[in-house]
Amino acid sequence: MGPIDAFWHIANLFAPAWCVAALLGAAIKLVWRRELKSRSWRQLALWGAAGGSLATIAALILLDHDGKVLGYALLLAGISLPQWWLMQRR
Repeated sequence: MGPIDAFWHIANLFAPAWCVAALLGAAIKLVWRRELKSRSWRQLALWGAAGGSLATIAALILLDHDGKVLGYALLLAGISLPQWWLMQRR
């Protein structure tokens, strides 16, 4: 595998975490826009993406490969928990 193939392989591994974190951050800002004036969409998305990336790595370590339902459940928890924590700290 060449370096470009390795880059795309890793980018596609983390793409679900980053996309879901961005979409969830936008939905949070849309629904709770008055309550979360102090939080930017970017901050919510970055914290969610970081949590989702760590959850993806944890799923790979625990489950041996990507694509299992439990791995996606860990991914959603990893994205949601940092964003929930930011919402509590207004």
